[in-house]
Amino acid sequence: MVNNSPTWRPDVYAQRRTNLGVRQKVIRTIRTYFESQDFSEVDTPTLQFSPGNEVHLQAFKTVLKDPHGGPSAPLYLHTSPEFAMKKLLVAGEDKIYQIAHTYRNGERSSRHHPEFTMMEWYRAHADTAPIKADCIALVRACATESHKTIFTANNMSCDPFAEWETLSVQEAFKRYANIDLLATMPDPKEPDTKLLRTAMAHLKIRTAPDDNWDDLFFRVMGELIEPYLGKERPTFLCDYPISMAALARPLPHDPHLAERFELYIAGYEIANAFGELTDPEEQLRRFQTDMDLKEKLHGERYPIDMDFIAALRHGMPPSAGIALGIDRLVMLCAGTEHIEDVLWLPVWDGSKTDHG
Repeated sequence: MVNNSPTWRPDVYAQRRTNLGVRQKVIRTIRTYFESQDFSEVDTPTLQFSPGNEVHLQAFKTVLKDPHGGPSAPLYLHTSPEFAMKKLLVAGEDKIYQIAHTYRNGERSSRHHPEFTMMEWYRAHADTAPIKADCIALVRACATESHKTIFTANNMSCDPFAEWETLSVQEAFKRYANIDLLATMPDPKEPDTKLLRTAMAHLKIRTAPDDNWDDLFFRVMGELIEPYLGKERPTFLCDYPISMAALARPLPHDPHLAERFELYIAGYEIANAFGELTDPEEQLRRFQTDMDLKEKLHGERYPIDMDFIAALRHGMPPSAGIALGIDRLVMLCAGTEHIEDVLWLPVWDGSKTDHG
């Protein structure tokens, strides 16, 4: 439905209005669910000292000016409210959620937007099992409120009321690509690119000489695995390699893997969950390693939020948390496959110049 006409024009806006009604229902349903579970809704600052330390995410940078003549300070729009929400867990909050505007530069497609709405929730003294239960109850409630019995997208159908699938990353690589992923990572912190490249030799997937292990992993995921996830029923893709879960704790029975899952519905990645890492020194080490890699790959690094590390040192309870893309959930509930169809107004796009 996206076109070059101004999104405020009544005829263009009218095409989105039904979807926006679905958006309102979904957000009301979310708040009703978490209130029924005795969660506190929190509201943390968008401006942060560190936007997050994900290697491949790009942030928006700004400057905080001191009105009293002091030095200015660089700040960022957050790529996730995660650090701030975890500080609240240290402060004593037990069950919290937030519906937050979130910012990621360089991202714009049918399912990505530079400013989007993300929901995060955390349960202290918990693992990821109750988080999965939250996902099932929440998605089903939103489907019911939107009068959806089947989600359709990416040329597939998905029944949220069927029994949900749980699939490990290792199982997914074996099933869809015939690759033993664990065999390519004898050192869990530094997986072996050569071993994965050799394991992919039978696949018709383009690779480049300078591809690293992560590049190859995502190539297989994107081309051979993700198109089948969430088909017929939602899929929890779990037990990620520890090198791909900077904020998650290792599984107690296998240090190669992290307590992390992603939720897929009809080929869309809807949510990303962690059994949270609470070891401050290991967290600091991972951040430093990731920023070294970011500088190598992208020529920049983001500051590390040492206030967050200090909070972890004070003591964060064992916790689990998740980030869920509200816009993508609304897309499924509204039956549209473009994110701008479910936004009240999109971020300005300089390529659209027709203002007649």
